[in-house]
Amino acid sequence: MMDQTTATQKAISTENKYGAHNYHPLPVVLAKGEGVYMWDVEGKKYYDFLSAYSAVNQGHCHPRILQTLTEQASTLTLTSRAFHNDILGSFEKFLCEYFNFDKVLPMNTGAEGVETAIKIARKWGYEKKGIPENEGIILVAQNNFHGRTTTVISFSNDDNAKKNFGPYTPGFITIPYDDSQALKDALASNPNIIGYLVEPIQGEAGVYVPSPGYLKEVASLCKEHNALFIADEIQTGIARTGKLLACDHEQVKPDMLILGKAISGGFYPVSAVLADDEVMEVIQPGQHGSTFGGNPLGARVAMTALQVIQDEKLAENADKMGELFRNRMQDLVGKYDLLKLVRGKGLLNAVVINDSEDSDTAWNICLALKENGLLAKPTHGNIIRFAPPLVITEEQIHECCDIIQKTIAEF
Repeated sequence: MMDQTTATQKAISTENKYGAHNYHPLPVVLAKGEGVYMWDVEGKKYYDFLSAYSAVNQGHCHPRILQTLTEQASTLTLTSRAFHNDILGSFEKFLCEYFNFDKVLPMNTGAEGVETAIKIARKWGYEKKGIPENEGIILVAQNNFHGRTTTVISFSNDDNAKKNFGPYTPGFITIPYDDSQALKDALASNPNIIGYLVEPIQGEAGVYVPSPGYLKEVASLCKEHNALFIADEIQTGIARTGKLLACDHEQVKPDMLILGKAISGGFYPVSAVLADDEVMEVIQPGQHGSTFGGNPLGARVAMTALQVIQDEKLAENADKMGELFRNRMQDLVGKYDLLKLVRGKGLLNAVVINDSEDSDTAWNICLALKENGLLAKPTHGNIIRFAPPLVITEEQIHECCDIIQKTIAEF
């Protein structure tokens, strides 16, 4: 039998030898997950405070979603869209009614969802708004994160994501986030603006929550200028922020909604773009698609995953538990100079470490948290994102806050 320390080391060194080095993971090798917990190859148990970047909002290996997956996997998994299948229509109806849109275009990954939205928006800009072809502009927010494809990194301002991957796709203008005056000026100064693609809360940038009223202002400015408000809710959607969608905090409905991650509870890649007929009807046969998009397996899994969100009242739980978590963290901010501030909504939260962005303090804290049984990951150097599955209980939240407090005290 392999001795304990080498099980982790062997897995990591195999990855390093045969895998491209495109990630910098925490040195833990996970083998099992259930609810809010994960276990490593040595059998050590952890609280998961990343939720696979908010993809497992329903908790790891949720039994109802698992049952749906196995049932459908033993019946029919993939037909491609060359034929109809008996699940797709029900899935599309379910999604449109659940999120209150006329039409949905299903895809697989979040980045594909963003690419799909960009294509639909551009076509709408040329065919419905009358912008001259190839002259359309999509506004994006500074410090955005919408994925890793060539088009998406073209409008990123993160050098690490962008450098040496050019030439870049034109047609995007960056404006500051949470600045409605900047949006107003941009829309007024250029008749060729198709829309504004934005995360209602910037997740990857460090959980930046905009000022109250910003999203309302975005919706109204876009309407006024006949531009599309395109909300990327891949990370903020599906109850993560204490409402079904982060846009719901301000009762605004985007013209296009992009979903992914937790739409399938972490079991299967499913993404979707939703819009009303006026926008979605520009897409005709042969103009966009995906072999796996809307496949029976993913479609059935997603329906159950969304049903679980409703039945288990996970948005309400995220709201309550998030408040509890931020209050506990706020106490720590007052107590320890190492912590600068806490921010977030629902169970999407970040703690800013009182150190420079290029320091490794946040990374070292995450290593110490791992030793103490909690898994979290830094984002942007000195920020730690805390986002547990939404099934977490009050008792578990307090236990996790105790672990964080103990870890910070050790520093």
